[in-house]
Parts: sequence; C-alpha cells; structure tokens
Amino acid sequence: MSAGAAASVSPPAPAQPAEGADAAALLPLLWLASPALPIGGFSYSDGLESSVERSFVASESEATEWLVAQLHLVQARADLAVVAQAVAAWRGGDLARVRALNAWVLRTRETSELRLQAEQMGRSLLEWLRNQDAHAADPAGTRRSQTQALAAMDELPVAFALAAARSAATVRDIVTACAFAWAENMVQAALKAVPLGQNAGQRMLARLVQEIPAAVATALATDDNARQSFAPMLAVLSAQHETQYSRLFRS
Repeated sequence: MSAGAAASVSPPAPAQPAEGADAAALLPLLWLASPALPIGGFSYSDGLESSVERSFVASESEATEWLVAQLHLVQARADLAVVAQAVAAWRGGDLARVRALNAWVLRTRETSELRLQAEQMGRSLLEWLRNQDAHAADPAGTRRSQTQALAAMDELPVAFALAAARSAATVRDIVTACAFAWAENMVQAALKAVPLGQNAGQRMLARLVQEIPAAVATALATDDNARQSFAPMLAVLSAQHETQYSRLFRS
C-alpha cells in the first residue's frame, strides 16, 4: 500500500454498545438511588445534626471530611457489605442467609434512632416493592414470595438488596448505587444542618463520588468475619440526638 493510500484510510469506527442491555441494568439502579424514592431518606442525618450541635462540624470542609470518614468507616464496612452479600443471597434463593444478614443489621444499630431509621426506610421500601409487584408479570410467584419473606426482615440494606437483585445489574454497580444514594441524602442533610449553600453541596458530593469506588471495593472484599459497625462516637452522638432540644432530622 502506498503512503498516499495509507494516509487516506479511515480509522475503524468505535464499537457501539448493545442497545437495551445496559439500560435494563442501569435504569432500575437510577430509580433506587433517586432522592424521589418514597422511603424517607431526607428525614435522617445519621448523627450529622448532632455533630453540628456539638460544634464538631461547622463548615463545608468539616462536613465533607465527616461524611468521607463515615462512608469508609461505617457504610463500607457494614451496610454496603450487607447489600453486596444480600444481593447474592436473594438471587440464589438463600432465605436463611438473608435472615442472618438482616439480624446482623438489627443487632448493630446501637441506638433507638438508628434502629428506627433502618426499620422505617426498610418498611417503606417494602411497600414500594409491593406496589411494583402489583403491576409486574410474576407467573411463578417468585416476586410475591420474596416480598412476603422480606416483610419479616425489613431492615433497609436487605430491602435495597432485594429491589436491586431483580435488575440485571452487577453486584458492584448495585453497591455503587446504594453508596451514591446515601451520599446524596447526607449532603442534603449537611446543607440544612450546618447550613451550607447548593454549590458547597455539589463540591461535597464531588468529593464523595471520588471516594465511593474505594468504599465499594472495601464492601465487596468484606466477609462475615471482617464486617463491622464499630463507630462509638456515632453511637454517642445518636444517643445525644434523641434528647436534643431542637431537631430537623429524626437521627
């Protein structure tokens, strides 16, 4: 081939992704991560409001570092790890495993506020799933039987795992969506509690987005022996929040 001919050859066209397959996995996760999902996430601050009351958090930078620490020390090692394990259990039909994970979540809520948060949001997601079941094709009754089983173990991580397990998404993507939903709710809580402006909130969210892949990797690598929720200051702040004089949030 001559130099002129070689110069005229067009580069190969980029491969086009398969239509529909990615959307089938992505859209359910976007739905579950949406702040419009009616499970009440906006009502809770996970101890952040109490930390503001006690002057541990008083600025954008302090709120950002607080949430980054909470993502890695609490979410990644506990709830996100449970979500990853529960997705596999739901997809494998292992209800005994799901019950064990649900019981672990219940045992590790160290205050009544944190326990009620996990229960209320889990029950709300259960109700959402029931509404979805009413309009979904389910000839074998699998969806209905799963939802009925969830009614007896309604902690949020286990409920989220069931909702996401019905999608075609990978476990990594499911845990990532769960982490982002938590981050977005917590940033909104910081805007109200500190308070901060919308641009500050976007900077905080950008930092959390950078941290989420590492948190997800930790969650996926965490087994039963390594899973933990050890965060004594969070428990203290949550207990103090129960009697805080003026509150915007339920935790």
